Amino acid sequence: MSSRYAVYWAPPVASPLHRLGSQWLGRDAEAGTLLPQPLLSPLSADRFAALTQDARGYAFHATLKPPLRLVPEATAEAFHAAVEAAARDTPGFTAPPLKVGRLSGFLALVPDGDQAPWRRLSNHFVTALDGFRTPPDELELAKRRGNGLTPAQDANLLRWGYPYVFGDWRFHMTLSAALKSPEAERIEAAALTHFSGLERQPVPVMEVCVFEQSQPGAPFLITARYPLG
Repeated sequence: MSSRYAVYWAPPVASPLHRLGSQWLGRDAEAGTLLPQPLLSPLSADRFAALTQDARGYAFHATLKPPLRLVPEATAEAFHAAVEAAARDTPGFTAPPLKVGRLSGFLALVPDGDQAPWRRLSNHFVTALDGFRTPPDELELAKRRGNGLTPAQDANLLRWGYPYVFGDWRFHMTLSAALKSPEAERIEAAALTHFSGLERQPVPVMEVCVFEQSQPGAPFLITARYPLG
């Protein structure tokens, strides 16, 4: 099968946020390397690795344009050019600090403040790049619908290939799979310590990233960064 491409926001490589997020998940999507994860006693290293396995594959990021397969007539070069052009057409901004939170049972970094600038950025790329997207097949539709969708989310799935866009989109940087007590409380406490200090740091948003997955099951890697206008 062909590669999948996505437009994500990921922090600059030299930033503390990139370092902390990559360490937490155990993989650096820029360098393409695995990293030692923090030890969360009494949780075993194997258990923590399992709870972050899916997030590690997608890497530390916030989704703007969800993963897609290119239509047959499109090329990777054309997709990159379109991302670069779309990035130039929208301004950078400074977002509120991030904090550790829970979304549908999993841990994530979420904005401690207004999400509107983030949503505008996501909306821009969802619409600007839609012509490159192969529509989901019946298997993909069934998989998404198996999670239980609202009528609006199902309409998004059919029109845009993904349920959680526009009004259903939420900025988040996934840190774990769905958790249950008492693991949830232990891992949340560890995350609060690991990411301590971020709650006081506004987030400069000056670029977006193209991530690529070369084949099913392969990790997503950053293949380009494009500055916002």
